[in-house]
Amino acid sequence: MTKRQPIFDSVRTLLGRGFKASEVEQLDRAIDCAEGQVDTCQPPKERLSVPIISRSAGTRRIGEAGIAIIKRFEGCARLRNDGLVEAYPDPGTGSEPWTIGWGATGSGIGPGTVWSQQECDDRLEKDLVRYASGVSRAIGDAPTTQAQFDAMVSFHYNTGAIGRATLTKRHVAGDFGGAAHEFTRWNKAGGRVLKGLTRRRQAEAKLYIG
Repeated sequence: MTKRQPIFDSVRTLLGRGFKASEVEQLDRAIDCAEGQVDTCQPPKERLSVPIISRSAGTRRIGEAGIAIIKRFEGCARLRNDGLVEAYPDPGTGSEPWTIGWGATGSGIGPGTVWSQQECDDRLEKDLVRYASGVSRAIGDAPTTQAQFDAMVSFHYNTGAIGRATLTKRHVAGDFGGAAHEFTRWNKAGGRVLKGLTRRRQAEAKLYIG
């Protein structure tokens, strides 16, 4: 019979927490099934409450919780009476980088830039794929829950710093508590602490730790 403690210890490390009673039962049954100790191997009625993204999952996508945070804090501001959306300056600097729609910045966006709502939504969709890809590259095959991934994509979407942040290093090292704390350090723009950034980092950290 398989010594089960190392299996449970490994899964506990991946989850970053202890088990619920129902989860212990599911794991026991899965091991019994693998060893042929049960007649039938029916799928469990419920999955582990914090699913781990597979190391072989390939391209990872942001989930609804992450998109909700991005939309909540980015907003789609400066909606005009004619239904178009115009660019606005950075709240920290009062100038660059100029932003439009759901937090879009970059080449071609500045004073006088105007988009339709559809253009804003299309750009968001493309940016979500791009920033999710950036987070995937940064964390590699580090065990990551969907909630953790969503929080980091929101962070990267806002800061562009996933590749250099200590947050990422702590996550890859499995120091999830330390990684969650790192979110709070990124609450400044133009050298000033902004209430909006503080609230966003708190929301991301809360999502990250589940």
